[in-house]
Amino acid sequence: MITRTGPGRLIRVKERINGAMYREILSDNLLLSARALKMKRGWVFQHDNDPKHTARATKEWLRKKHFKVLEWPSQSPDLNPIENLWRELKVRVAQRQPQNITALEEICMEEWAKIPATFPERPE
Repeated sequence: MITRTGPGRLIRVKERINGAMYREILSDNLLLSARALKMKRGWVFQHDNDPKHTARATKEWLRKKHFKVLEWPSQSPDLNPIENLWRELKVRVAQRQPQNITALEEICMEEWAKIPATFPERPE
């Protein structure tokens, strides 16, 4: 999760994500991140049109939890703000050259924590 107040929690996913796992990740992390970032009521959740995001069960889960969801235009990956953040994280991690999966996870967490709330800086 990323917001205008900064990045939320980063979690390690150990296997391929399906719809049920996606909902579990949201259940375990979405509100915790929103609270940690001191987000006010009325925030809007945005995710792309990945099938697990648009599955009927996911839409129903979000509706039951009363999350406001921004409709996502089809074929618009350039609108996804997290892509720039993933690129930044990949660059930072590659510079540190992790030697194994444990180091990779630790470095990812450390570098994620260093990403400023102002990322990306917007020119005035």
